[in-house]
Amino acid sequence: MASFPKSTWLKWLVISTCVWDLITGQIRYSIPEELKHGAFVGNIADDLGLDVRELSARRFRIVPGANTQYLEVNLENGVLFVNEKIDRELLCDLSSSCFLHLEIVIETPLELYRVEVEILDVNDNSPGFPWREFRLEIAESVALGARFPLENAYDPDVGTNSLQSYRLSPNRYFSLEVQTRSERSRFPVLVLERSLDREYQALHQMVLTAVDGGVPGRSGTALVTVSVLDVNDNAPVFDQGVYTVCLLENAPRNTLVIKLNATDLDAGSHGEVSYSFSNHAPARLRQIFRVEPQTGEIRVQGVVDYEEASVYEIYVQAKDKGLYTAAVHCTVVVEIIDVNDNAPEVLLTSVSSPVREDALPGTVIALISVTDRDSGENGKTRCHIPAHLPFKLQASFKNYYTLVTTERLDRESVMEYNVSLTVIDSGSPPLSTLQPILVKVSDVNDNAPRFAHPSYTVYLMENNAPGASICSVSALDPDVEQNAYVSYCILESKIRGTPISTYVSINLNTGNLYALRSFDYEQVKNFQVLVQAQDAGFPSLHNNVTVNVVILDQNDNAPEILSPLPPNRSAEMVPRSADPGAVVAKVSAVDADSGPNSRLSYQISQASEPALFSIAPFSGEIRTRRRFQEQDAPKQRLVVHVVDHGKPPLSTSVTINVLIVDSLPETFSDLTERPQSIEYFSDFNLYLIVSLGSVSFVFLVAIIALISLKCHKDRGGTLGQRCPFSSCCSRRHAGCCLRRKQPGDVLNNSHTNFQVAPSVKAQPSCMEVGGSGSLTRTYCYKVCLSPESAKTDLMFLKPYSPSPAAGNNVKPANPYVTGWRRQISDGANLGSNGSSEVASLHGALFIP
Repeated sequence: MASFPKSTWLKWLVISTCVWDLITGQIRYSIPEELKHGAFVGNIADDLGLDVRELSARRFRIVPGANTQYLEVNLENGVLFVNEKIDRELLCDLSSSCFLHLEIVIETPLELYRVEVEILDVNDNSPGFPWREFRLEIAESVALGARFPLENAYDPDVGTNSLQSYRLSPNRYFSLEVQTRSERSRFPVLVLERSLDREYQALHQMVLTAVDGGVPGRSGTALVTVSVLDVNDNAPVFDQGVYTVCLLENAPRNTLVIKLNATDLDAGSHGEVSYSFSNHAPARLRQIFRVEPQTGEIRVQGVVDYEEASVYEIYVQAKDKGLYTAAVHCTVVVEIIDVNDNAPEVLLTSVSSPVREDALPGTVIALISVTDRDSGENGKTRCHIPAHLPFKLQASFKNYYTLVTTERLDRESVMEYNVSLTVIDSGSPPLSTLQPILVKVSDVNDNAPRFAHPSYTVYLMENNAPGASICSVSALDPDVEQNAYVSYCILESKIRGTPISTYVSINLNTGNLYALRSFDYEQVKNFQVLVQAQDAGFPSLHNNVTVNVVILDQNDNAPEILSPLPPNRSAEMVPRSADPGAVVAKVSAVDADSGPNSRLSYQISQASEPALFSIAPFSGEIRTRRRFQEQDAPKQRLVVHVVDHGKPPLSTSVTINVLIVDSLPETFSDLTERPQSIEYFSDFNLYLIVSLGSVSFVFLVAIIALISLKCHKDRGGTLGQRCPFSSCCSRRHAGCCLRRKQPGDVLNNSHTNFQVAPSVKAQPSCMEVGGSGSLTRTYCYKVCLSPESAKTDLMFLKPYSPSPAAGNNVKPANPYVTGWRRQISDGANLGSNGSSEVASLHGALFIP
C-alpha cells in the first residue's frame, strides 16, 4: 500500500488526540489506519480520570477479544498506543464505518469501561480493474448509440477515497458513460458515437482510467480493445437491467433464487442465449450460487449466512451463439432475510470468586457480556437468574450486565452458589443459552465456638487420685480452617480463697478436664469451673460454659466422740437408790461424713455387768435396767461402740466408768479435763494465736532476764556452797538443783526450757521443773501454781538454798546425768500449797 504525505499524518494525529466523547461510560477515539507501532491514540488514564500510579495495582487491562491485538496501553503513563499496524480494508472490508471495540477492566473496585476506536480510511489503495485488458467484439452493423457495459473497477477504500469516476482516452468512435447503481456500484459503459466500418478499421484501442476522490487522488487503468465484427446484428436483451429478490438465510442447497430471461431477435443459433457469471464475479459468490447456462436459473449451492453478508450482488451476462456476438449484462440483487439461527453468546469478562461472606450488598461478582449475531428482533436478548439466589443482574451498558449481591452471604449455610444465567433472544422460535457461574463463598470468623451443652454437671467421688479425668467438654465452630480451630482454657476464679488452677486443669486441644488434687468432701462439696473455648480466627471469638463439679461423699471419716472426751476416762456417779431407767450418762458423737455415712448408732460392746445398763441406739443415752443390789460392784466399766452406716462402716469406742455411791456429794472435783467447746478455725483465731504467742515469748524472755538478774545478785552469797542432791531436791522442797561452774558463766551455760510433757498425767496444778547445765553450786527453784486454775499458769521462780549440813555430804553431780521425772498418777498427793515437786538436773519445765 502506498504512503501518504506527512501533512496528512499530522492531520490525523490532531484528530485522534482531540476528538473523543465520554458517553455513558464510553470513550471514543478516532485514528487513521496504517499508523506505525507505538503511534499515540489517547491518554486513556486521564480521559477516564484514573490515577496513573494505581493502574498496575488495580490490574488495569484490556479484556482479550477479537482484534484487540492492534492496540495496547502503557501502564506507566496510561497512554493507548498502536501495537500493530491497522489495515482498515482488511479489518472492516467495505463497511462505511469501522470501529475497534475495547473493554477496559479495573479492579478494587471492579469497574468496566468501553472504548471505541474509529479507524478512519486513508487513500492508500488505487482503483483497479479485474483485467488489464478488456476485449470487445462489436459487429459493424451495430447502430449508433449502442452501449457496451464494461467491468467496473474496484477500490477497497471507502467514502471519498473510493472510486468516483472513469475517464476514456480520446477517440472518434466511442464515448464513456458512467452508470451508478449504488454508492459503490459505478459501471463504465462504452457508447458508440460513430458507425463502425470493419473494412476501414477493424481494431480500436482505448485506455480506460478509474479515478478515486482521495487527496491526492489515485487511479487505475485498463486497455479496452474493440474488434469490429461482421453479421449477427442483434444481441440478447434482458427483461430488466436489475433484479431484486429475497432469500432466507440458511436456504437449502439447490434452492431456486431467480430465473433470468434474455431474448434475442435473431434466428437459429444467433438467437440461442446462454447465461453465465460476469468475468469479475468474486470467487466467494461463485461458491454460494451457480447459474444454469441453458435456463438462466440461479440456484444456491453453498451456505447462505446473513451474518456473513446481508446482500449479494450477482452480475450475470447473456450471449447468443452467433459468431462475433457481444454479451449483455444484468445485476441480480439478492437480499438475505435473517432467521434466528444463532443462540446468544455469553462471555464472562471477569468473575470475582471466592467472595467473602461478609461482603456488603451490591458487591460486584461478575461482569457479563451478551451478544447475538442475529439482527433485529432475533438479536435482542434478555437475561435472568433464579429468583431464590442472593444475587441480581444489573444492566450497565448495552448487552453488558453485572452480577451483584442483594444480601449478606453466609458460608455456614451455603458454601457455594451455582448461578445459572439464562439468556434468551426474541426470535421465533427463541433460542437460549445457559451459562453456569460458580460463586464460592470464603469464610470469615463470624461464629464463636458452641458447646454441646449449655452447662455440664459431673459427679466426682472424693479421695480421687490426682490427675484423674473429671469430664470432657466439647465445642464446635461452624467456620473452617483456622477459624474453626478451638482451644480450651479455664478462666481464673478461686475456691475457698485458692486459685482454681491448683484444683483442676484442662487439655488445650481436647477439652479434657483433670483433677490436680485429691478432693475431700468434708472440705469442698462442690465448685464451678468456667471453661472458655476460643477459636484461632482474627479477631478470635470465644464462648464460655460452666462445669458444675459435685463431690460425692465417701465413708472415710470414723465417728468422733464429743462427750465424754477421750482419751480421759469418764467417771460418772450414780446413787445406789436410782430407779430403773435412770439416765447414767450420755455419749455424744459426730461423723464428718454426710448422708448414710454420718448416721450413727450406739451399742455397749463391753460391760462389767451386761444386764445392769442399756444404751439408746440413736441418742446414746445410758440408762439403768434394774435397781442396784448390794452385791453389785461399786465401780462399773462400760465400753460404748459408736458405728456409722457407711460401706464399709467405721467405728470408734469410748470407755465410761460408773461409780455406784450411796449418796452424791454436793461438790466434787473433776476427774478429767473439761471438754472444750469446738471452735472453728478462722483468720481471727490465727491472729489471736500469733498475738498470744508473741506476748508469751516476751513474757518468757522477761522471766529469764529476771532469773539471770536474781542469780547474779545472789552469786556472792552462795559461792563455795554445795548442795547435796538428796537435800536440795528432796520431797520437802519443791525446788530444782543446778550446779554452778564459774561465776561468770552461770547464764551462758544455763539452758532452761519449759515444755509440756504429754506422757505425764496429772492435775493441771501439778508440773515438773528440770534444769540442766554444769554449775559448781546447786540452786533450787520453786514453781508455784494456783490450786484452782484449770490451766497451767507460771507464777514466779525463786532460788532455793539447802541447808549447809546437807551440802557438805554431797558429791558434785555429773553434768551429763539425765534428769528424772516423777510420774504423777491419778491419785498422786499434792503439796498443801498446790505446788508440784520439782527434782531434776535437766533444766526443763514440763506442763501437762
